[in-house]
Amino acid sequence: MSNSGEGRLERDPDGGLFDPQVRAAMALFALGGDTLALEASAAVRAASHAVERMRARGAGSRGLSAGALDVLIRLSAVPDDGISIGDLAQAAGVSSRNVTGLVDTLERDGLAQRIPDRRDRRSVLAQITPAGRVWMDSFRLPTQAAMSAIFQGFTPAELTQLRHLCLRLVDNQAHIERHLNRADGGNDVQP
Repeated sequence: MSNSGEGRLERDPDGGLFDPQVRAAMALFALGGDTLALEASAAVRAASHAVERMRARGAGSRGLSAGALDVLIRLSAVPDDGISIGDLAQAAGVSSRNVTGLVDTLERDGLAQRIPDRRDRRSVLAQITPAGRVWMDSFRLPTQAAMSAIFQGFTPAELTQLRHLCLRLVDNQAHIERHLNRADGGNDVQP
């Protein structure tokens, strides 16, 4: 699928959209075998990039990467006493090292802060700041408008089905990852 959108897309006999260039490339890659899962994977990747471009456009003009934005959104949803870096990383499905760097960025921008954990003095928690909440409030409406625009023409049932199918992919990948980790003698920790 292309950045240019529907100009390059065509329709199957059943009315489903496809990218003829992706289909041709996948047919060569599959040596004439079934390309449906490969095309679906390419479509998911293209859709993900399209949504991320919209998100990054809004966040980028405000100085945040998509990763930092994701962490800030998660921080805005936790209780005021904060969340550990490890719990934040697990919720985001990324490494603690990655989240540490993103929290560093948010902290440098005054949008988040590290605070001592009252329950464990050895631990530090991440917390959104009042400035971070103001930033989120200014970002909320433009983001909702952008997501409404990108999903224009989708019915609530289609959006529910899209969410379901995407999360099935995530769940399948997590099962495969756990299986591979066990086979490799590793553990179930996120990379």
